[in-house]
Order: sequence, then structure tokens, then C-alpha cells
Amino acid sequence: MRHVDFSPLYRSTVGFDRLFTMLDSLGQPDQGQTYPPYNIERTGENTYRITMAVAGFDETEISIEAQAHALTVKGEKSEEKADGSEFLYRGIAKRAFERRFQLADHVEVTAASLKNGLLHIDLLRSIPEAMKPRKIAIAAEPVNAPKAIEAHVTN
Repeated sequence: MRHVDFSPLYRSTVGFDRLFTMLDSLGQPDQGQTYPPYNIERTGENTYRITMAVAGFDETEISIEAQAHALTVKGEKSEEKADGSEFLYRGIAKRAFERRFQLADHVEVTAASLKNGLLHIDLLRSIPEAMKPRKIAIAAEPVNAPKAIEAHVTN
């Protein structure tokens, strides 16, 4: 796979660090990480929901952190108490995980809940008023206004 070196662009641009970091990370696959499975859905015009299947984890074993355009969800199983039983077969995953999501500008986490082994993370995109498109009214010339006639005098 080809690797593109963005270091010459870092020297001649200001404020585009995040863009180059994102482009650089596109070339590096996620190492085939598939656990835990997740869905991303749009629930409204400016609302989204990430749903992750985290069966076997409870609220105390999962941490969610939102920081600088990134959302990180980590899960770490606590040690099971020894009650004298032994496993003959263990098919339920007990492994730790860390899943990262890139968030767009002005997207913030509003809530998180865990129900029936599904972790729901609600997101809201709140665009500041200054960045929203606005209508510009076109003023029409009044119909009753006297019309001015220009004349050029030639000698």
C-alpha cells in the first residue's frame, strides 16, 4: 500500500493539522477490528445514535470519552469471582475493547444508556447561528418614487 508524506504541507499551511491527520489515518486500516459490532443511525435532522452490542458488560465496565472531534468507547471486564465452578466451554467474549469514532465539527454527545446488552450513545449536531445559512432580503425600488433623468450637455 502506498504511503503519502504530508510533512511538506505541514510547513506551508496553518490550521489544517486535523485534515492531514485524517487523510494520513485513511491509509492505515483499522486492523480488521470487528468487536464489538455497532450501528450508526440518523434519528432526526441533527441527531444521531451509535448502538453497540456489548453483551456481558455492565455500566461500571464501560467508559465513554468525547474529546476534540473523537469519541472513544472502552470496555474492560472485571475479574469474575471464583465461586468454586469451572468453565467447560467459554463462548461469551470477555475481552477488552476500544472503539474510536471521528466526530464532525459541532457534534456533541448528549446521552448514553445501556439496556439489554446494547449501549446507545445519542449525538447532537448543533451548528452555531453565525454558521447557519441565512436569507438576505432583496429590497425593491418603490413604485411611486420620482424617476430621475440624466442629461449630458454638450458644447
